Amino acid sequence: MKPTKSPRRTNLAHFSGHETFPLRQMWLKKAFDRSDGGGLMQKSTFTEENAVAVFGVGKNMVSSIRHWALACGLIYEVDDGFRVGGMATEIFKNEGLDPYAENPSTAWLAHWQLAGKCFRSTTWYWLFNHVTAPTFTRLGLEEPLANFARDLDPKHRLSNSTISRDLETCLRSYAPRASGGSPEDLAEPLLGELGLLQEVHKGQFAFRRGPKGSLHDGVFAYALVDFWNRAAAGQSSLAFETIAYAEGSPGRVFKLDEESIARRLIALSDLTGQKLAWTDSAGLRQVHRNNLTKEDIRNMIRRAYD
Repeated sequence: MKPTKSPRRTNLAHFSGHETFPLRQMWLKKAFDRSDGGGLMQKSTFTEENAVAVFGVGKNMVSSIRHWALACGLIYEVDDGFRVGGMATEIFKNEGLDPYAENPSTAWLAHWQLAGKCFRSTTWYWLFNHVTAPTFTRLGLEEPLANFARDLDPKHRLSNSTISRDLETCLRSYAPRASGGSPEDLAEPLLGELGLLQEVHKGQFAFRRGPKGSLHDGVFAYALVDFWNRAAAGQSSLAFETIAYAEGSPGRVFKLDEESIARRLIALSDLTGQKLAWTDSAGLRQVHRNNLTKEDIRNMIRRAYD
């Protein structure tokens, strides 16, 4: 959830760390609360003997919390341990923007970090950027995902069971089981509230494309700039088609329809004080950026919690 220096897509496939537990609502807050006043966290935070008691969850869940904190950009590794991102501190500190992850914008930002970038979340990125079938099953996704992983990292050897578990965790992050399983299975995952994925029949899933009422324009604007900085750094304008359909774009990752994207792009000028501006002239639809600063990007996220 850092608006600056976000991890770029790497050529390494990553399919482990969550211990098959989807991200829960309070887990990012639990991780944040282990940092000191300066935003630093010791390397032993998630492995020390009393970690289970401190976090109030089982040992495997402590490992899962560490994974999700890294994958969602809450913390990042430094030489002396972990450091909390500046914007993450604004969100999760006591009296912060959303310390208990109750605002949908927090879940949308987490989704963007997972599915908008190929960093510790290969399956999330691949699912939302490469799967175009109207419906799909976990079993049907396993082989194409394995092929994608081999293309990313030819030296990495993955078992079918690893791929299968990661896919199951990803799908259940957005479409949790309706019944059965353990109480932990029934706990609502943070991403389940976004309505991005549904189980249309038992074991068969489909994306929910269209307008997303809980997606704030501030989160959309932040995601647009984040994508822009990675995909077309140095360009002063970005075409509508790229925003809507390119790999890693807000259109793909948020599963928005063209009308919804256009409406949000038109609103950018007022939202950003004309730092981002939409034009539609002679059939050329694009967004222009002008002197956008890091503080402007932070303000996009802050607006999402107004």
